[in-house]
Amino acid sequence: MILKKATVLIVDDDPDVLTAVKLLLKPEAREIITEKNPENLNWLLQRNEVDLILLDMNFNSAINTGNEGLYWLRKVKEWKPDVCVIMITAYGDIDLAVRSLKEGAQDFVVKPWHNEKLITTIKDLLDKKEGGGTKTKAPVKSTAGDTSILGESDVMQDIFYKVNKIAPTDANILILGENGTGKDLMAKAIHERSLRADKPFIKVDVGALTDTLFESELFGHKKGAFTDAREDRMGRFEEAQGGTLFLDEIGNISLQQQAKLLTILQNRQVTRLGTNKPVDVDIRLICATNVALSELANENKFRKDLIYRINTVEINMPPLRRRNEDIVILARHFAKLYASKYLKPSMDFDAAAVTKLKSYNFPGNVRELQYTIERAVIMADDSTLRPDDLIFSILETSTESVADADNIPLSALEKNAILRVIEKHNGNITRAAKELGLTRTALYRRLSKYDI
Repeated sequence: MILKKATVLIVDDDPDVLTAVKLLLKPEAREIITEKNPENLNWLLQRNEVDLILLDMNFNSAINTGNEGLYWLRKVKEWKPDVCVIMITAYGDIDLAVRSLKEGAQDFVVKPWHNEKLITTIKDLLDKKEGGGTKTKAPVKSTAGDTSILGESDVMQDIFYKVNKIAPTDANILILGENGTGKDLMAKAIHERSLRADKPFIKVDVGALTDTLFESELFGHKKGAFTDAREDRMGRFEEAQGGTLFLDEIGNISLQQQAKLLTILQNRQVTRLGTNKPVDVDIRLICATNVALSELANENKFRKDLIYRINTVEINMPPLRRRNEDIVILARHFAKLYASKYLKPSMDFDAAAVTKLKSYNFPGNVRELQYTIERAVIMADDSTLRPDDLIFSILETSTESVADADNIPLSALEKNAILRVIEKHNGNITRAAKELGLTRTALYRRLSKYDI
């Protein structure tokens, strides 16, 4: 169906949004219907042949507060299964918007939207409907260096959907996850799918920088600004001009560094050390950490205003133990990669090796799997990898691999108990501390003690 023949229903409790969309679509569509109260949806759908609905994610209704959009989406799909639905959302609700795709929405748009983009989205959906239905996008598969972001698990499919939607925007992104889950690769994948893909991608491990190096590395310096400043140097913000700046291990920077970073992000200007001349910067910011920033903020270790600044959209990279069905997919990818690198024949795993891979919990995540397969390929005598070829890292301690509890040191038992409870509560320190009978501060001390 072409838009000129379509009836579009806009449901949003913001009258300015209703007016703006109606004015935008009026020259394009046959009929535009606007409604502030979603409780009138059923009545409107009974009395009108609606082809497409623009539905807000949040209303001031008492029903399902915080998830109102999903509630009304389910109702629409119950009443009119064939109608196209586009969700309207703000950056902070993107997680809900991605869930809406699984609930039956065809797409979502983020406020503030580009008018041309919104019209194109509506036209494409109506054309697909006329042609026999809509199809979801293929999951993102990004290669960077020696590793790839691959996965068929539900948790990875959710992330692929989110990346496909947020990558073309300029939203600041925070990537969370344990060490070895692929946070740096995800940052690179987002850059490659952004409108800045032909511009620089600059990575900085900010957690490893001292206060002096932090300013020089990020903001640059003028010759003579300090003892070793023998020449003018451009900072990483300027190097990333027009592109993406990726700040890894953001959770480890000091409060003083946080204050300086916040000022730059607010003003979008940097001043090199030794000068008073600010330079405008245009970058897309992606940050990553293995620390829960909300927990740091509660402990007065991380500024909440900086969290809000860097965390327009949040992506949680799952540990490999939560995506068990992806282990063999990744293992075969690495086997192919390293067989080629080391001039070996094509390799695969026998059934026993597959069982061993799937039964191990990979505390080192994808990185540990990668190194395990690389070692196996190097040492293998033929093209079939067997259980004996798979030697897991002695640097990692699996909480599942303890065979005889009588011989375990008390400290190991305590560490394993803490790990299990934290995993049970999905990383929620407050709940984990309560179950363990500890204060949050005491639990943090133990996390530091055991380097968790």
